[in-house]
Amino acid sequence: MAPRVTVYEVGPRDGLQNEPRSLETSQKLELIAALAASGLSRIEATSFVSPRWIPQLADAAEVARALPAAPGLRCVVLVPNARGLERLLEARRGALAAAPPVDAAVFLSASETHNRMNLNRSVEETLADLAGLVPAALAQGLQVRGYVSTVWGCPYEGAVDPERAAAVVERLLAVGCHQVSLGDTIGVGTPGQTRRILERLLRTVRPEQLALHMHDTRGTALANVLVGLEAGLTTFDASIGGLGGCPYAPGASGNLATEDLVYMLQGMGYETGVDWGRLIAAGGLAQRLVGRTLPGKALQAELARAEA
Repeated sequence: MAPRVTVYEVGPRDGLQNEPRSLETSQKLELIAALAASGLSRIEATSFVSPRWIPQLADAAEVARALPAAPGLRCVVLVPNARGLERLLEARRGALAAAPPVDAAVFLSASETHNRMNLNRSVEETLADLAGLVPAALAQGLQVRGYVSTVWGCPYEGAVDPERAAAVVERLLAVGCHQVSLGDTIGVGTPGQTRRILERLLRTVRPEQLALHMHDTRGTALANVLVGLEAGLTTFDASIGGLGGCPYAPGASGNLATEDLVYMLQGMGYETGVDWGRLIAAGGLAQRLVGRTLPGKALQAELARAEA
């Protein structure tokens, strides 16, 4: 059997939150349904952050209540604090009977300054909060995924010591996160740096407990994914069409495009469970919904070929 890799789709949340065009709830649900129809089994659907900070996600409760069902699908919703968890649980109580299972996700940064800018708290204060939040979510039957930003570099502090990232990852796993996604928030990572980070983490953490969330700001995302594959990781985050940008690198492509990742993985013989034609259709839908050309290279190549 071909080795299996999980492509973790983050477009409906991480991708859309930076888009200037506000989408209707029905449009977001249409996109999630198209992604699920392509065979993607893990989809980050929305986030219960304050609408004042991210207006695009103000309808998180409506999205969480109406998530489409698909065989094997699990969705994930970000909960920044205890109130976010309460809102998620309230939304799920009113969810459709056929709705897919939903996991919670929590997040913080490896660098102190970025964490304070993003969450208005120190890293240690955030970890103390999560020491209560994660077990509370687990007690409600939710799995919890962790996200750690700025693992490769911080827009304020520059390079980040892998020991700092490792300490945060180990704390998240200790309080009950089943997996931690490592984020190259500003897209500065190179393969050698990725190898050093993973060598450090894999001294204390199992490969299946880690995922990579690479940004393609400087065109190195797939190269870093290859290092992750060599190290034994089997989960990689990506965003349909490359939706989402890095606010610290204006004009940059931001998230690794799901189509680019799937094209490489399938070409290397990995099993992803993704239907290529339906994935491209989902990418075309995403592009129409946001009203701009998306940066994903494989998507644009396939759309151009279809038009020709």
